[in-house]
Amino acid sequence: MKNYSWFIFSVFVLGSGVLFAQPDSLYFQKKKNETIQLGWRTKKEIGLTLNQVSFTNWNAGGANSISGIVTGKAEAKYKQEKWYWNSNFNVRYGLNKQEELNIRKTEDVIEVVSNIGLEKDPKSNWFYSSKFSFNTQFANGYVYPDRDVEISKFLAPGYVFFGVGMEYGRFIERMSFYVSPFTLKTTIVLDDDLANKGSFGVDPAIYDLEGNLLRDGKKVRQELGILLTNQYEQEIFENIKITSLLELYTDYINSFGNIDLEWEINLDMKVNKFVKATLGSHLRYDDDIKVEVETNEITNEENVIVGPKLQWKQILGVGVVVDLDKIMKSNSSS
Repeated sequence: MKNYSWFIFSVFVLGSGVLFAQPDSLYFQKKKNETIQLGWRTKKEIGLTLNQVSFTNWNAGGANSISGIVTGKAEAKYKQEKWYWNSNFNVRYGLNKQEELNIRKTEDVIEVVSNIGLEKDPKSNWFYSSKFSFNTQFANGYVYPDRDVEISKFLAPGYVFFGVGMEYGRFIERMSFYVSPFTLKTTIVLDDDLANKGSFGVDPAIYDLEGNLLRDGKKVRQELGILLTNQYEQEIFENIKITSLLELYTDYINSFGNIDLEWEINLDMKVNKFVKATLGSHLRYDDDIKVEVETNEITNEENVIVGPKLQWKQILGVGVVVDLDKIMKSNSSS
């Protein structure tokens, strides 16, 4: 991605600069007179999205299937006159069952994000800021239909980011631009087999010519680099909200200029207080994740490891979302 990563980086920086250079833009016209709520604000949600397809004597053919995704989300936000502290905890797990095939995983996320900021100047939109994030998964990952070899597990990988920098945005929870010239990225691979293979960028095991293990693979890889993020959340129409989170990271020492990309954008459409439809897209590029090409049955060539590839996940679903805070408040008031 090195050939075009700088193009993405340039568009990101220039686009953000144009936005920030226009304080009277539509966004700020709508928000500049809004008061900021001080103190704690919390939010807890659980949700279930189901999709089912069934065929009976259907002449066009098709495969019966059922799938579901369970989601959980918790937010805690604290604001004083000069300080803010925002934290998010997200979990998602999804399964799919299609006719005679075994159950397959479709979604698997454990994510914690927390950032704290100090106001630099009451007349400025810039904050001194520090950000922490952690993410991993619940269950083993496979390249289906092969279930014999795991390609990922719980804490294999696990990613930890911690950095300090500056954040732009009077309304941090809705729109912000964060830049950290000193961000430590830690990649954790606690599984012995995956660590010995050198998965997710850790140093692989060393063997002698006879295949005897001389040194185990490293289970931790650390990088120091620059992190840029852009977060945006806005209700574009009544009961239709768009959220976008873009992250760009490059390591100073090992591969400066090879930019890791995470861009998640979701369109949430609220039908009523319980039913919600979601359309989402998640782009990912990690220079440390190599793609394995399977054996060609015709030429009988062995598996080969090729370079990193752009990853893309799309989500479309309708489900039930329950706001636990509102239920607790209604019960206490009654």
